Amino acid sequence: MVSFRTSLFAGLAISGLVLAGCSSDDGGDGAAGNAAANEGQDARGPITFAMGKNDIEKVQKIAERWNEENPEEEVTVHELAGDADGQRETLVQSLEASSGEFDVMALDLPWTAEFAANGYLVPLTEQMEVDTSGLLQPAVESATYNGTLYAVPQNTNGQLLYRNTELIPEAPENWDALRASCEPLPEDKGCLTLQLSQYEGLTLNTLDAIHAWGGSLIDDQGNVTVDTPEAKAGLQALVDAYGDGTITKESTGATEEETMQAFTNEQSAYAVNWPYMFDAADETPVAGKFEVTPLVGPDGMGVSTLGGYNNGINAHSENKATARDFIEFVISEESQMGFAEESFPPVLASIYDDEALVEKFPYLPALKESLENAKPRPVSPYYEAMSKGVQDNAYAAINGSKDIDTAIADMKAALEQASK
Repeated sequence: MVSFRTSLFAGLAISGLVLAGCSSDDGGDGAAGNAAANEGQDARGPITFAMGKNDIEKVQKIAERWNEENPEEEVTVHELAGDADGQRETLVQSLEASSGEFDVMALDLPWTAEFAANGYLVPLTEQMEVDTSGLLQPAVESATYNGTLYAVPQNTNGQLLYRNTELIPEAPENWDALRASCEPLPEDKGCLTLQLSQYEGLTLNTLDAIHAWGGSLIDDQGNVTVDTPEAKAGLQALVDAYGDGTITKESTGATEEETMQAFTNEQSAYAVNWPYMFDAADETPVAGKFEVTPLVGPDGMGVSTLGGYNNGINAHSENKATARDFIEFVISEESQMGFAEESFPPVLASIYDDEALVEKFPYLPALKESLENAKPRPVSPYYEAMSKGVQDNAYAAINGSKDIDTAIADMKAALEQASK
């Protein structure tokens, strides 16, 4: 999994597909067919909230405020591992044992569908319903499986295009303009650095390109669509840009950290990275001479892959009414404003229009625009295997060990196999 910085609007990372046709082994009912999920929906009392340690202090403050107001329904914050794999392992072990030790769980976006399909989560319908109309809708999509909301977005994240204004004075309007703007650069300056190392970051940047060119990995019925002309054109754009030097050669070994180092040390005129880099760059040689915009695509604005956490309720929680009210408390204006002040991207859309906040964090308008146009990673129980299929074949195409047609065909086969 991708690990994002905590210093500025860091969340977990990432393509806008709610896979209505993707189902679990029990026919796709998930928690809807799980009797435990329907029990205790009126019950109140103490609950435990579980989240990875990297950003847990931000929710700890919300829990403390909740506890002052609700002393009979105290929330205990449980710290999970810092890495996503460790978090998921702990949660799955507990959930597989039908344990209610974690009432509310902060889930990396792709886990929402997996956990829903396995019957781990309470569907947020009827008396468990939470109003999400004020939230950024791509984030809500990431918490929806088979047309049902199974979690509530807690925080979000979107990629931005960083530009050195001394090297590139004007923001490019589209992908071709970006490439053309780099032609006058001196030989010791690279054009664009982004994450093409063979890990989750490569999946995300590949998804960015595929979606920007109008393609997708899978359609709403769960059919693999990565072999469409549009999806192929997106991967071709990455391959061509790497081949002609628009994308730096160093990118195939770059994670977020290496991307930040290349941009902040003025080795690269552009970078694609998360909002945390904006704050970090103020202490580097590029301070005061860079701007951010949304990503660019062939016809204008590009498409970022969505990041963040979704809060789901354990089907075996004993106090589901309290759990529901707490996740609603997390998306209140006061809680979401607190996230924004701590550089943790909120999901409440109105926060991004707060004038005082925009003055303090001038990248907020660009981030909101990016988030409104973003797509979550495929909402699928099989995301982990899907991601590997994308990584393996995109990396091979970019490095020239597979031609585009072969890479796309092999990617399609891997995605179809992953869904079985």
